[in-house]
Amino acid sequence: MDPLIARRHMVKEQLEARGIDDPRVLAAFLEVPRHKFVEEYLKYKAHEDYPLSIGYGQTISQPYMVALMTQSLRPEPEDKILEIGTGSGYQAAILSRLCRVVYSVERISALASRARKTLDELGYYNVHVRLGDGSQGLSKEGPYDGIVVTAGAPHVPGILVSQLAVNGRLIIPVGSETLQELKRITKTKEGIKEESLGGCRFVKLIGKNGWEG
Repeated sequence: MDPLIARRHMVKEQLEARGIDDPRVLAAFLEVPRHKFVEEYLKYKAHEDYPLSIGYGQTISQPYMVALMTQSLRPEPEDKILEIGTGSGYQAAILSRLCRVVYSVERISALASRARKTLDELGYYNVHVRLGDGSQGLSKEGPYDGIVVTAGAPHVPGILVSQLAVNGRLIIPVGSETLQELKRITKTKEGIKEESLGGCRFVKLIGKNGWEG
């Protein structure tokens, strides 16, 4: 199937049909060529409703989960966003269409390099990929209007909350190694507001403020 037709079908059947209704988010999913972020032998499955392996024990999340996290983050055009877990680079690419700048931290050098190459080929130059322990955030570029964590954590790392600007949002899966609850943490002048966005399943967040490798 033609990739553009496949993306249109993905947006209609997987996103809009399940409550993703932010016009800017839907437009980003129509624009970003998801098939460019999966391995060659899996390209024919790129737009299916499930995660796909990208090697090194990591995955590109299903389109709906990427969309849910993105919409829940509420990115604005002038926002500075931090992503924890670059992976394929797809989530960062989506965010790059919705905000001013994206910083993305990846602990696996081969994935970071591959994502950077794909992002450059597509002209998504407002994404900055950094190699390191994402569970510690990236304090030198903060504070951030939004942080999205694309791996499951055993708890909400306080260091990530501390890197949020006032009214900043943190989207993070929290729970066991195999099953998590997606949470939105909002940092306000009065304190921290926590909301549940439903159940989910992600690979483990490895690092000082996550799970041991």
